[in-house]
Amino acid sequence: MKKTVTTRYDVAEHLRTPVEMAAYLEACLEEAGGDATFIAKALGDIARAKGMAQVARDAGLSRESLYKALTGERSPGFDTILKVIQALGLRLHATASRA
Repeated sequence: MKKTVTTRYDVAEHLRTPVEMAAYLEACLEEAGGDATFIAKALGDIARAKGMAQVARDAGLSRESLYKALTGERSPGFDTILKVIQALGLRLHATASRA
């Protein structure tokens, strides 16, 4: 029997356009269930797709601090999240939840 070879899936390789990036973030926001580290990891995926060095420059952060903030291992400050979202060319918006 032939051995099956698998490779690790990296979502960043599939986020090519701003529309795909926004749709991915929107889906992650819906699935996060209040888990800020999950959202940080999703932003990290998008930042890797766009280029971490460029996102760090645009956000006014060092590349190292950006990596640390978006690993999904800790919850970055909201100010960092806002800087990264802006640097990625994305916007947050609010809608009323079902009452």
